[in-house]
Amino acid sequence: MRYDNIVRGRFLERPNRFIARVELNGKEETVHVKNTGRCRELLVKGAEVFLEKSDNAQRSTGYDLVAVKKGERIINIDSQAPNKAAEEWLLGKELFPDLVSVRPETVYGSSRFDFYVETEKEKIFLEVKGVTLEEDGVVRFPDAPSGRAVKHVEELVRAKREGYRAFVLFVVQMQGVRYFTPNYDTHREFAEALCRAAQAGVEILAYDCDVTEDSMKIREPVEVGLTEDYGLLRNIPEPLLQWYDANRRILPWREDPSPYRVWVSEIMLQQTRVEAVKPYFERFMRELPDIEALAGAQEETLLKLWEGLGYYNRVRNLQKAAIRIRDEYGGKMPSEYEKLLKLPGIGSYTAGAIASIAYGKAVCAVDGNVLRVISRVRRDKRPVSDGKVKQSVERDLGQIMPKNRSGDLNQALMELGACVCIPNGAPLCGKCPLKEICMAHEAKDERNYPVKEGKKPRVIEEKTILIIRDENRAAIRKRTGKGLLAGMYEFPSIEGFCTAEEVAQYLAQNGLKALRISPLEEAKHIFTHKEWHMKGYMVRVDELEPRGIGDQSKNWIYIEPAEAEEKYPMPSAFGAYMKYLGMKRGWSGQ
Repeated sequence: MRYDNIVRGRFLERPNRFIARVELNGKEETVHVKNTGRCRELLVKGAEVFLEKSDNAQRSTGYDLVAVKKGERIINIDSQAPNKAAEEWLLGKELFPDLVSVRPETVYGSSRFDFYVETEKEKIFLEVKGVTLEEDGVVRFPDAPSGRAVKHVEELVRAKREGYRAFVLFVVQMQGVRYFTPNYDTHREFAEALCRAAQAGVEILAYDCDVTEDSMKIREPVEVGLTEDYGLLRNIPEPLLQWYDANRRILPWREDPSPYRVWVSEIMLQQTRVEAVKPYFERFMRELPDIEALAGAQEETLLKLWEGLGYYNRVRNLQKAAIRIRDEYGGKMPSEYEKLLKLPGIGSYTAGAIASIAYGKAVCAVDGNVLRVISRVRRDKRPVSDGKVKQSVERDLGQIMPKNRSGDLNQALMELGACVCIPNGAPLCGKCPLKEICMAHEAKDERNYPVKEGKKPRVIEEKTILIIRDENRAAIRKRTGKGLLAGMYEFPSIEGFCTAEEVAQYLAQNGLKALRISPLEEAKHIFTHKEWHMKGYMVRVDELEPRGIGDQSKNWIYIEPAEAEEKYPMPSAFGAYMKYLGMKRGWSGQ
């Protein structure tokens, strides 16, 4: 868009929203201001301003104030200019190459949107907001509270839900800015409405403009950050990626980040240390090198490969997902985050890790390490155990994911949390690449973050574990296919702590006469929500036979101890007693 008859002047004062006094050709002139916003940081005494001479001789003011110079930058402050520039831009098919029509000022619901657009395939509403507020290259909207702006955004959400595509286009009436963000200080309600709209699928765009004394034309996209502390978060990637490049650990799944390897490693790493996972991962890859092999594996093979890692539903879900990938995707893991989320055992973190690390998608992956890092950087007092907080962090980090290195940034955040910004003690802040921007470090209260809600006490269950053997065999049993440690093998046990006499009575009820009952050490195993406190006995019997007298012994399996480690996966919960069958405590990788 272009103006005619532009002249220069010097701003003197602004008695009200609609008029200003300027020095023009050595005389004081009253002019019309084409922006009813405040523009306080722009319209300062002595500022160079640009005026368009009116061709209406009946007007009381002969000029319109349309632009002002701030430093080396000319900023257009004409409230009508953004819509004019946007219409030219749309008609030039810059945003929608398959444009069919553009209709300005279109009523929808109780709002009047700036543009209704139709393309060959879509119907679109687009609302335009002009942006003139700038500080240190950061531009914000609005510069004053605007209930009308909130209403427009909320109506766009409604339009989106009813099948339209919806946009808010912020036309930045200047050039060379760093990023756009909503103005939380001036109008929090609008900022929060804009965030809700983005979550609902309304597309938020910002473009800067080529601005001269007599023209304004939409130029290039401007980075958009919707969170209140976006300026802090956007400072994370550059120093963190530099640190990661120099300090990252060499891990087998990193050196060959195929989708299958990334997936299996991420599932193994849940609740398990990296060093413990390495040998399990290498063995798993040797035995089940691809999705087809995993999908067709026998359950006991799977459980044996997983023995010692715990949380056995993880490997069951791995196989369920592998079967679905084989049957629905031809054996190739999908790359889309939304499709990954639909697979068994894959949540937002794992989907983000696979999509970003293996496929280069610009999505985030937020685990406990990442939550800890971000909570300290922002000094976030919200409890990280709250699922809504995790979702919020995912949304916030999603805005700073670099398109070309999102997988590396996700891994760098995890690496920082695992090696430097550590839990349960003092973080190694001297080694941290984010120490200059970390708010908790600045306040010297790093140990206060992340904030955690008090955990419910674990349920304690007491058990008596029986190692029942004759000269050649031992008794074990298989747990049911549901619940804790489903499908794994275990030693016969009795609920509660029993005396030797009570054990003898239990055996008699199951058709066995004990020759000798010897006490073994006590043990404890901690699960996420419960603890097993165990008391053990070695029981020697003359001969193990399935006599079927008691209900328990019907489910016993009689094995040779030499077979136990090779054929019968047993969870590490029984680690203290596995040695009595010559079994190792879990799998050591040897």
